[in-house]
Amino acid sequence: MSWLPMLGLTALPHLGGLYGGYVTRKQVKTWYTTLNKPSWRPPNAAFPVVWTTLYTGMGYGSYLVWKECGGFTEDAVVPLGFYGLQLALNWAWTPIFFGAHKLKMALIEIVMLTGAVGATMVSWYPVNRTASLLLTPYLAWLCLATSLNYCIWRDNPDADEKEENLLVNLGLFAAGVWVARNLSDFDLMSPQPIT
Repeated sequence: MSWLPMLGLTALPHLGGLYGGYVTRKQVKTWYTTLNKPSWRPPNAAFPVVWTTLYTGMGYGSYLVWKECGGFTEDAVVPLGFYGLQLALNWAWTPIFFGAHKLKMALIEIVMLTGAVGATMVSWYPVNRTASLLLTPYLAWLCLATSLNYCIWRDNPDADEKEENLLVNLGLFAAGVWVARNLSDFDLMSPQPIT
């Protein structure tokens, strides 16, 4: 039964994906078609394939970290805590964007999600380098998704949000500068000492 934790932790992220697919299915054919979207956005058919792959990779990575830490131990609190945070933020984005149609709130949320995934990668790296690297495609996809969310929000302003657009733009710029300054010294490609 040693395969049971691997199967369970690998499958766990898909639970939110299934709910997200349920929320998204109707909206993609109705509300989403009415939005102004950039020409470079991926086709709708790509999203289920990409998310299935990303959820499997992050789930298996969480298993590797769980296994390396000896289960849900004190050593696992930080790396699996960050993982749980990013997973909750991941699952929350779809109901905010597609369910509530809150483009700005979804943008703020996905910026927080992207930061949480970066923190998860940093916390996983000393535990299991492979697990951390399994999150690389996820982080890259989130950068694309954040850009897409930003463009949709920018190009579909609600009347009551127009005055706040400048403040959000400045806030996103400041957040990007902070991330670039604070993560620039971290090198995922160089070997780290084993402690």
